Amino acid sequence: MNGIKSISVKTKHFFEEIGDMSYFAIRFFKEVFSAPFEWKELIRQCYQMGNRSFILVGVTGFILGLVFTLQSRPTLLQFGAVSWMPSMVSLSIIREIGPVIIALICAGRIGSGIGAELGSMKVTEQIDAMEVSGTNPFKYLVVTRIVATTLMLPLLIIMGDAIALFGSAIIENLKGDVSYILYFNKVFDALKFSDIIPATIKSFFFGFAIGLVGCYKGFNCSKGTVGVGEASNAAVVYTSMLLFIIDFIAVFLTDIFY
Repeated sequence: MNGIKSISVKTKHFFEEIGDMSYFAIRFFKEVFSAPFEWKELIRQCYQMGNRSFILVGVTGFILGLVFTLQSRPTLLQFGAVSWMPSMVSLSIIREIGPVIIALICAGRIGSGIGAELGSMKVTEQIDAMEVSGTNPFKYLVVTRIVATTLMLPLLIIMGDAIALFGSAIIENLKGDVSYILYFNKVFDALKFSDIIPATIKSFFFGFAIGLVGCYKGFNCSKGTVGVGEASNAAVVYTSMLLFIIDFIAVFLTDIFY
């Protein structure tokens, strides 16, 4: 009975969390289109998220291209299809692997940072102080961060994909004596707009999810300093789950329309 009661309580808490987060998202869409607009804070957040994630995303993309090519090349070599390597790697990275892996990396880097930052402001009553002083903390803290993640994540994913393809080209040049010009000619011959556009569109939703969950967890933090750590950890866990759900929906819709 205790086990059933525990499951019931957790299920109820889960659906309450979904409802609260949905209301949080609705409030964001109401606030984002109403004046005044915090342009300076938005630009600062875009710079912070993009600049501080640049090296991490670049290294991740480069290693991704290296490892994926090294693992795939022996199998294609057995079937005499090694000439398909540029096409296979480019389609796999652009369509699926690149956006998902980089989004997960940014969820850990950006999402946890937002949760911890807003959580610490909540428990130290800085958000309450902003309300007392006449500033709208939701617009200044939440709206700017969600918009920044929505705008910056596609740029980070494009950069990471490009670096991943460059890493793959290095392996092909060393292992198969394939020139860089030939490699990228095959890459661009294989790619179509139907491969690039859906991947780019879903990257905006990835960025929105990272910003939304991180801000929600931080803005509703409680339990003092312990709650800050819990908010940061929950932001990463919830965002990772949401990213896979968004990716499944995006792949399903892409399969229908393309």
